[in-house]
Amino acid sequence: MAAMEARTAASAGARVMARCDELAAISESAEGLTRVYLSAEHLRANALVGEWMQAAGMCVWQDAVGNICGRYEGQRAGAQALLLGSHLDTVRNAGRYDGMLGVVAAIETVQYFHDRGIRLPLAVEIVGFADEEGTRFGITLLGSRGLTGSWPQGWLDQVDANGVSVAQAMAAVGLAAGNIASAARNADDVAAYLELHIEQGPCLEREALALGVVTAINGARRLNCRFVGMAGHAGTVPMSHRQDALAAAAQWMVYVEAQTRQRDPQLVATVGTLQCHPGAVNVIPGEVALTLDVRGPEDQMLASLLADLLSGGETIARQRGLQFHASQYYGIPATRCDESMQACLAQVLTEVQGRSLALPSGAGHDAIAMAERWPVGMLFVRCAGGVSHHPAEAVEVGDVALAIQAYVAWVQALAERPPLAGPAR
Repeated sequence: MAAMEARTAASAGARVMARCDELAAISESAEGLTRVYLSAEHLRANALVGEWMQAAGMCVWQDAVGNICGRYEGQRAGAQALLLGSHLDTVRNAGRYDGMLGVVAAIETVQYFHDRGIRLPLAVEIVGFADEEGTRFGITLLGSRGLTGSWPQGWLDQVDANGVSVAQAMAAVGLAAGNIASAARNADDVAAYLELHIEQGPCLEREALALGVVTAINGARRLNCRFVGMAGHAGTVPMSHRQDALAAAAQWMVYVEAQTRQRDPQLVATVGTLQCHPGAVNVIPGEVALTLDVRGPEDQMLASLLADLLSGGETIARQRGLQFHASQYYGIPATRCDESMQACLAQVLTEVQGRSLALPSGAGHDAIAMAERWPVGMLFVRCAGGVSHHPAEAVEVGDVALAIQAYVAWVQALAERPPLAGPAR
């Protein structure tokens, strides 16, 4: 099968950019892009994307949790499908490519086959996931967990800032909470899941490459931590007698940075919030509350780093006569991308751009949920400065054209030789 020509890819890239602009105009706010689950804007975006899917020769439907789906049939009816997708929801004041680029590029990929009357051994399906970000209800991967059948029942009772529950929001747009299970796909219906996404980091830009192969989606642990000492008068307690919780926290923060830097460069750790108590200019801080976020592409090295950092906090507290407490409130394991899909994409990228770069994803994606049931693979596209979740988010049309060339070749190759069944990790 002939490869996609550069001129054809350039036209496709320009259409993708224009369509991302159209979707960016569907926002609840005039300034900045905000589109949340089951809002009027979400349904408008679904309708527009559904029109594009239909024009690309796809059968289109909206499923029971609000995902917009399309199917381009294979050489035989009812064939297994390669599932391509990403999300259509956004954070508040978002950029126009996070999520949306993956959906629109997938449609353009199918459009290429449709325009040439090409049917593949496998069907190609596309899904625009309804809610990956969790902006409205604080529930992430809501759309993809609908597809995998892993929706917790308790999600229906989760409320937004206005006190509207998920169940009520569904009813308001004609979706029945009792039908959620019908969104789940049979494992045998899907061969693999592919996702194209902006990198949301600077690695591709630093390597002067448009595209990269994702090896894994980082696992993450989030903890609430506290140093507890003794508050005292800032003018009367000698330095040698102080149990300053803020000084201990500051020492630990430097320790966190230094220890993480000494390990694998793909490991990251962040102290994101800090509150001092009692918080007066003339009082020695008696207690400091802070958060720790650690991430990495392999669970074992992530656990080792976290154990080291917590041990360091305990040592610092003991040396200063304080107490240190830490409790984990969130954790998600690392998600490995399928090895055979990585190898296939690496070969494609070598042909398309001269060489390939393998890198992990520091952010979460719908592929996390999909990997629980099917092999997953991800293609990263360079974004300017690594900026995402911000109106300044930007990609180059030439990079998008290369991405579509790669996507077409990757889909063709996987349709001929699908990955072995089973989840990615």
